[in-house]
Amino acid sequence: MQFSTLRKVVVSIIMCAFLSIQAQETNAPKFGNGLFNLVGKDSTYTMKVGLRVQTLATSQWDVRNGLSNPESSMLIRRSRLKFDGFAFSTKLKYKVELGLSNRDQSGGSEYTSNAPRYIMDAVLKWNFSGNFVLWFGQTKLPGNRERIISSANLQMVDRSLLNSNFNIDRDIGIQLKHHFNLSDTFIIKETFSIAQGEGRNITTGNIGGHQYTTRVELLPFGNFTSKGDYTGSDLKFEKKPKLSLGFVYDFNNNASKTKSNQGSYMLNDIGFYNTNISTLYLDAMYKHKGFSFMAEYANRDAKDPLAKNSDGTLTGDEVQIGNGLNLQTGYMLSKTVEVSGRYTNITLSKNITGKGAKNQYTLGVSKYISEHKLKVQTDVSYTDIGFSTNQLQFRLQVDIHF
Repeated sequence: MQFSTLRKVVVSIIMCAFLSIQAQETNAPKFGNGLFNLVGKDSTYTMKVGLRVQTLATSQWDVRNGLSNPESSMLIRRSRLKFDGFAFSTKLKYKVELGLSNRDQSGGSEYTSNAPRYIMDAVLKWNFSGNFVLWFGQTKLPGNRERIISSANLQMVDRSLLNSNFNIDRDIGIQLKHHFNLSDTFIIKETFSIAQGEGRNITTGNIGGHQYTTRVELLPFGNFTSKGDYTGSDLKFEKKPKLSLGFVYDFNNNASKTKSNQGSYMLNDIGFYNTNISTLYLDAMYKHKGFSFMAEYANRDAKDPLAKNSDGTLTGDEVQIGNGLNLQTGYMLSKTVEVSGRYTNITLSKNITGKGAKNQYTLGVSKYISEHKLKVQTDVSYTDIGFSTNQLQFRLQVDIHF
């Protein structure tokens, strides 16, 4: 589908939504809570329509022999349309998110039938009994916390190197979510997922086996204010300490990609190379009186990471096995200004890197004009690659979220 066709589709969706206002109750929400809300005449459905845009400017230099080889760029990092509400019953909710920027749609291959990947989320959420909720469709898998946090609610300009190397992103399948109280304040949340294991927007069917993910979270001091365990920064200034501990195990049976359901396909002389890939995540989020701290550890392993042909010769592809550590903290200097810092270590197999680990150090400053709905963020990162030229990077991003 060409861009002009996609544009027509998006415009048609918006026009249909506006035209339907004539037959609905329409509530104009305040800034940051959607462009508008639709409510059916008989109150059997609702739809909130939202829009957000991130504009990013980046400059970077090689620094091993002074500042050299300067590069700079500007792009629309993300541009999204969002639709959510309930259908027929408040126990049946839905979410649709469309990615309109080039970065949102990147990563296509022949296995997506050369189709654009503009569908980010398309999921139904059915609260069928008590604290049980069944999700069905395409959405984020219950992997590492940093990935589950919306890119609109990040503490820094973008996610860490741990996320780009180890996250399991979106896929299509089913998820069962549940929570219960161990005591008056101690809450346990569980998510179990079965997915196709190929990533999002695959149109040619499932290659290999399925992907199974389990995430368990412990909240010993109760829920965070406004779901703060899945937003960056302590913008709500938690009056009492709040802590969430997450444990995740992901198993992708007979996976064919270099990063489980992400990365590139591993091809051999008979089609695809398959191997079992497992990923472990440990993460934590702590907030109190404007101070926040997030930690994540990731480990990926594979039964046989080196891709082979039918005669046992190596193809040159391999699963990117290894470890990642990310430590991130921030402090609100006022209700609208925050300073933050991050340290990330990535250690992949020497077969992949050829040499040692990659370390990145980042300092950031954020100005929250209307919390995460309208903000300006900037950061400076020094990346010690170890086996090639080290890099210095400066980024500036403006984020607006209707």
